[in-house]
Amino acid sequence: MNVILTIAHIFGLVTLCFSALMSTCLLTSQLTGDGATTAFLNGTLVTLLTGSCLFFPTLWVPKKVSRQAGFLLVAITWSLTPVLCTVPLLNYMPSLSFVDAYFETVSGLTTSGATILSGIDNLPMSINLWRCELNWIAGMGIIIFAVAILPILGIGGMQLYKAETPGSVKESDLPPRIAQTAKALWLVYAGLTLVCMIALRWAGMGWFDAICHAFSAMSLGGVSTHDSSIAFFNSLPIEIVLIVFQLLAAINFATHFVAIKKQSLRPYLYDREVRAFLTLMLVSCLFAAFVLWDAGTYPDFLTALRYASFNLVSLATDSGFTNQNFNLWPIFVPMWMLFLSCMSASSGSTGGGIRMIRTIILMKQARLEMFKFIHPYAIRPLKIGDTIVSNKIVNSVTGFIFLYFISVVILTFALLLTGLDFLSAFSAVITCFNNAGPGLNEVGPTATYAHLSDIQKAICTFAMLLGRVQIFSIVILFIPEFWRK
Repeated sequence: MNVILTIAHIFGLVTLCFSALMSTCLLTSQLTGDGATTAFLNGTLVTLLTGSCLFFPTLWVPKKVSRQAGFLLVAITWSLTPVLCTVPLLNYMPSLSFVDAYFETVSGLTTSGATILSGIDNLPMSINLWRCELNWIAGMGIIIFAVAILPILGIGGMQLYKAETPGSVKESDLPPRIAQTAKALWLVYAGLTLVCMIALRWAGMGWFDAICHAFSAMSLGGVSTHDSSIAFFNSLPIEIVLIVFQLLAAINFATHFVAIKKQSLRPYLYDREVRAFLTLMLVSCLFAAFVLWDAGTYPDFLTALRYASFNLVSLATDSGFTNQNFNLWPIFVPMWMLFLSCMSASSGSTGGGIRMIRTIILMKQARLEMFKFIHPYAIRPLKIGDTIVSNKIVNSVTGFIFLYFISVVILTFALLLTGLDFLSAFSAVITCFNNAGPGLNEVGPTATYAHLSDIQKAICTFAMLLGRVQIFSIVILFIPEFWRK
């Protein structure tokens, strides 16, 4: 019984935080008179009442969380919080079904950027702000999920910063307590967001657009205030600013913290994950631009480089901003972009997918296995830099990647079973699972997910949730052994 009450208490606190977040949109609506005041008033009251009923009566409950309760809490928080977040959307747009509203809020809270909405340019400022705020607060939540929740569950957390990033971030570089670490990383996240806002305003955006797009860029959520996304601005300076901050958001925030603390760029140079990520981005942008130029998609190489770089970085970092319809490009480029979305983002960033460090470990393990095949009696540990990677970490990475790919296969077949064509189904699963947003064909960059059936949207919604919590937190709930004492 105490387990249920503890979960209710913590979820109630999360709900109260979201009522406070919703109240900022209520204030925006009142100040601008955009017509959504009643919708946000109802949403704030419902969320505040729900949180109060769960939080205050359970203040006496012990705060100790067992591993089983922790996994259940993660699943409940990520799946039920979007339900409360649908209230303003359902109130303002009564024609919107619950499935559509839930899809939209899950997309926001998982920083996926997939949308079922059209006519975004004509939505009230407060509604657009709400969509972007969901991205931003989720980006913060992802960092806290990594450093505060996962250690309790024993499946990651600071391991993502220390064990899985050997040689890049030392334990002494970060504050000693989890709460202090989370606070430090949040300050870095908020500070970079503020700098991004100012840079976007300087590049030509209005203040409202700059705030919303900074929220989306730093969370790698890709939500825009315009139907045509970044193509609306048709501005090279804005695209450059977004490229820079999307790259920053896809780098381990612990590395940012250490670099700021030491006032040096050396932590980036010593972080092999960062070096691999940036090198891959640079080479991919140049090669994609060459393919587009060679195919005659754009008249000159510099134009091809501009559009290839922005869209490739956006999709590879799992953001989802677009400024071109890459559905019309030679198929190699968008497929390569989808492939990059699976692995490019660093651990401890707001991106999704496998993460770069796991990719590096898997590649080194494959190379080590070939070495052992040639030299069967040799003893050679797996190393990243000067640090030996334990077999426990290698086994964890291998298991995660297997679950990742088998999940993609199962969900793709599930969409195929509903009648969706292969390219649309596969790209929808990849982009939803990696929390990247636009896919190809029927779910391409100029389309929305609105035309999908309810069952297809439900599959995509589950993919977004499964990818955001890194698979294990959901899958393990269905294993009977987990619930045995």
